[in-house]
Amino acid sequence: MEWATKAMNAVNKASNNNTVINVFLVGSFAALSIRSLNQQRDIETLEAEKDSLVKANKSMKKTIWDWKQQLYAEATSSDKPLVPLSKLKAIYGELPSIPPGEAHILQCQGPGEVHILHLAEPWA
Repeated sequence: MEWATKAMNAVNKASNNNTVINVFLVGSFAALSIRSLNQQRDIETLEAEKDSLVKANKSMKKTIWDWKQQLYAEATSSDKPLVPLSKLKAIYGELPSIPPGEAHILQCQGPGEVHILHLAEPWA
């Protein structure tokens, strides 16, 4: 019991001593400053990586665009293209929209021919 009383007296003296409080506050400030600097370095690294990824993404988009244009040119230039222009437009989602009340059939060639029926919305 005596050691508990001594410990409580030491804590009371420390809490009333400005030097101990100031050391604790300076230590807390230093720890928070170090954490902040580490977070700032992480943010700068992530921003640099983001810029790199944005440049790579733009490059890939341009390459895909160029390939798409080349496919379209090949489909329109030859009499018997490997892939017809209508199928290319279907692949890239450039088919004209379906007018309300009309039904359209898209035929896909392949093993076991598949027919997909697209109907306009009945509520349109």
